[in-house]
Amino acid sequence: MDDYGHWPECEVCPATFRTQRACNQHMNARGHWAPRYECETCTSSFRLQSAATKHMNAMKHWAPKVSCETCNNKFQTQSAADQHMKALSHYRNYCKSCDRRFDNENNLRMHLRSKIHRGRDVSCPFCKVGYTTASGLSHHLETSSCPNAPSLSRETIYRMVRERDPSGVITNKQIGWVEEKNATYSANLRSWNGNGYECYLCHRQFKSLPALNQHLNSSAHKQQVYHCPNSGCAKPFAALAGLFNHLESESCSFMRFERVQQSLGNVLQGGRLISF
Repeated sequence: MDDYGHWPECEVCPATFRTQRACNQHMNARGHWAPRYECETCTSSFRLQSAATKHMNAMKHWAPKVSCETCNNKFQTQSAADQHMKALSHYRNYCKSCDRRFDNENNLRMHLRSKIHRGRDVSCPFCKVGYTTASGLSHHLETSSCPNAPSLSRETIYRMVRERDPSGVITNKQIGWVEEKNATYSANLRSWNGNGYECYLCHRQFKSLPALNQHLNSSAHKQQVYHCPNSGCAKPFAALAGLFNHLESESCSFMRFERVQQSLGNVLQGGRLISF
């Protein structure tokens, strides 16, 4: 042992000892135990990370690290995890019928509420064209797009809704309503500011003149005459379609998507006062 340096030695300092017991007592007293690198599967431990790595490579003892998005199972590779999640529909944001994954829960929810899954069950009462959502039908009517009801517009619909909403459930109380004409606005090339076509009201820039004109003729700069019926939210809207879109998103958790679709008839038709 003198010739080969085989006496037990401390794992940290250069001290050597006659017995392993004396060496252990020294390391216990001084806290001279070297760090241990443990195998991720068995009980083996090593003084060097390289030794632990070599062991786990040889014995295939690397612990699985790729987790299932739903259950507690883990896998060695992403492909194995994908195979498991696809077989059991364990993807967190996954449409099984379409075999599609989505980045987040909101994208999946919007997909499930699209015409792919819901069809076009919300029919226009005038032209009978089907829409997927209440907001889609509201936009159809407010933009005077219905061929069988061309006189309907954002202003006429607001007047109808306001008459049936004396308590201000969804309409804003106003001293006087300023009638807004259904004029069409058209910007010209003078709106180009060197970088884009600029709206002179909000100073937003657009890449093309048609895009700016679409913005000018939208409800972006109209009076905000509606509000969310949730007293804790009360977010204002310029159009009924915007209000319905807000409720459909469930962002303020006031009502479920399905109930919004059922409430459309209560707002647009019938002689009863509006309630939610």
